[in-house]
Amino acid sequence: MLHIIRALLPILLLGAVVIAQDLKPIELPKPDMTGGKPLMQTLKDRHSTREFSSDTLPLPVLSDMLWAACGINRPEEGKRTAPSAMNWQEVDVYVATAHGLYLYDPAKHVLNPVLAGDIREKTGGQPFVKEAPVNLIYVSDFAKMSQAPDSAKSMLTAADAAFMGENVYLFCASAGLGVVIRASVDNAVLAPIMKLRPDQRVILAQTVGYPKK
Repeated sequence: MLHIIRALLPILLLGAVVIAQDLKPIELPKPDMTGGKPLMQTLKDRHSTREFSSDTLPLPVLSDMLWAACGINRPEEGKRTAPSAMNWQEVDVYVATAHGLYLYDPAKHVLNPVLAGDIREKTGGQPFVKEAPVNLIYVSDFAKMSQAPDSAKSMLTAADAAFMGENVYLFCASAGLGVVIRASVDNAVLAPIMKLRPDQRVILAQTVGYPKK
């Protein structure tokens, strides 16, 4: 049996490489900026959910949600739906799905592949993180904050990530999605899996999906 496993190992590894190479960028549909509930109704409906269906999010819904989080709303200035300290735009949004991990590019409105495979259960200790279709991971990039004192960087990035997270909350309340933001995320575990640099750090995670019925 051992010699069979050894013989198959190169094939299995090659298969893994092929799968990783086959993970292509996802061009998101143009966000729909015309729909949604009135703001006061959305605020009334905003709440956290911790029981999710495994149903996947349609691509237009994912597109609208990511644009709401930190998409470009003023193209002539390159500015976004969420405020950012000094417009450093130092918080990146990663998207963990059953198929792979992607990095959202707001300027191009594209999901760029980071790695193939399902890392959802690594994004937090709660059981629902591996069941929900999407986990967002907010990552600070201190390299974009060279003018900020070290003592302020963590506070500023946490605030900016929270702005994005609240945008997602409001979108989900408007679209009938379940969502919960989570601080229980292990940077030491996730950082090497996500191939983060030493000056990048996981701040928050946010689980999104349809509520379990």
